[in-house]
Amino acid sequence: MKVAFVTGANSGFGKLITIELIKSGFTVIAAMRNTTKQTALVDTVKRLKMEDKLEVIEMDVTDEEQIQSTVDEVKTRYSHIDVLVNNAGYSQGGFITDLSVEDWESQYNTNIMGVIRTTKYLLPLIKKAKRGQIINISSVSGFFGFPGMGPYCSSKFALEGFSESLRLELLSENIYVSMVEAGSFKTGIWEKGLEIGKDILEEEILKRNALQFAKQAYENAGDPYEVANLVRRITVAKKPKLRYRVGKGTSKLWYVKKFVPWSIIEKVVVIKLNMKRK
Repeated sequence: MKVAFVTGANSGFGKLITIELIKSGFTVIAAMRNTTKQTALVDTVKRLKMEDKLEVIEMDVTDEEQIQSTVDEVKTRYSHIDVLVNNAGYSQGGFITDLSVEDWESQYNTNIMGVIRTTKYLLPLIKKAKRGQIINISSVSGFFGFPGMGPYCSSKFALEGFSESLRLELLSENIYVSMVEAGSFKTGIWEKGLEIGKDILEEEILKRNALQFAKQAYENAGDPYEVANLVRRITVAKKPKLRYRVGKGTSKLWYVKKFVPWSIIEKVVVIKLNMKRK
C-alpha cells in the first residue's frame, strides 16, 4: 500500500494534490487545521467512489504537541509513509513599516517552522518506506523577493535552503526531497497577501503600484490543477529532482535572477513600479 501525508489539504493545492494522489493509487492522510472545512474534499472523493483511500485528520502545523500526537496515532495504523507533501501555508502581505513583529513570526511559524516540525516527526515513518519522498510546496517567491511581500518571500527563501540541506542529508537513505516552485495560481493563499491594500494612502505610490502588480498577477493566475498534476508526476519519477518550476513565467524569472546582474533587475523593477530613487 502506498501512503501519502498531505498538510493543508482542505483547499487550494492541498485539496487537489490529495485528490490526484488518491486517483493514482495512494491512500492519503489529509491533514488540516480545521476539519469542519473538509466537505469539498470529502464530497469529491466520494464522487470518485474512493473514500476508502482518504483519511482526514486534524493537525495544526504550528502546534508541536498536536503534530506529535497525530504522528503517534498515524503509527498505530500505518507502517510507513511513502510521500510527505508539505503544503500548509499562507501569504502575509505588507511592508515592513506596516507589519508587526508578530505578523512576521506568524508567517515563519507556519511556512517554515510548520514544515520543519511536520518533517521531523514524520521522518521515522518515511524512513520505513522502500523509497521515501518529501515534496515541499515552495514558490517563485522563494528565489525572487517582491516588494510588499517580504514575510512570504523570506519564508519561502528559508524553505529553499532547508530543502537543499535536507535533500543532501537524506539522499543516502533513499529519500528524495523536492520543491515545487509555483508561480501565480488562483488559490485562497492570495486573500491575505492582497490585504496590503487596506490602508494605503494616496501618496504612497510604491505601495499602490505593488498592490496593483499583485492584483494583476492574480487575475492572470493559472489553474492550480497544474501543481497537483506535477506533484503526482514527481511521485512516480525514478530519480526526482530537487527543483520543479511550474506556472507562467517562473522559468524565465529564474533565469533572469540567475544570470542578469541585480543592478539591472533593480532598474527594471523601479521602472515597472514607477518608483523614484531619493
